[in-house]
Amino acid sequence: MKLMFASDIHGSLPATEQVLSLFAQNRAQWLVILGDVLNHGPRNALPEGYAPAQVAEKLNTVAGRIIAVRGNCDSEVDQMLLHFPMTAPWQQVLLEKCRLFLTHGHLFSPDNLPALAAGDVLVYGHTHIPVAEKRGEIYHFNPGSVSIPKGGYPASYGMLDENTLSVIALNDQQVIAQVAINP
Repeated sequence: MKLMFASDIHGSLPATEQVLSLFAQNRAQWLVILGDVLNHGPRNALPEGYAPAQVAEKLNTVAGRIIAVRGNCDSEVDQMLLHFPMTAPWQQVLLEKCRLFLTHGHLFSPDNLPALAAGDVLVYGHTHIPVAEKRGEIYHFNPGSVSIPKGGYPASYGMLDENTLSVIALNDQQVIAQVAINP
């Protein structure tokens, strides 16, 4: 299964357009959105090209191929603009050898893990900082932010291709972090 991950879009139209272009190019089966879709949030500056209604329109063109979770900046009003469900605090994707536990990162996080089995993957956003590593028996994966990167990292997204999770820079496609899961 090939999955693409985007987190913390925060209403940025240029970032959304890049994500959708890469989603088409990468031929991923699903686009997994890890929350904070339309709103920038009170702690963040406005991202480049802030246009939440247009972001919703663009994402709705691939609504049938999106799996999403709710972030701390998402609201029920946002759901009214989106044609895919995004109000669940977490989702799961079952792979042959493990489970991906999808969450934004403000409820479940590396500091507040859900019940996971050895080899499972915690997939989260929220921090805007890329992570792809194994910690103990659990894998941790954060694709960073496509619109408001932090920690000196570039805007980035994630891919699951075969058994490899990669964080990739949005603009130059350089791999920032990578981990093989359940080899």
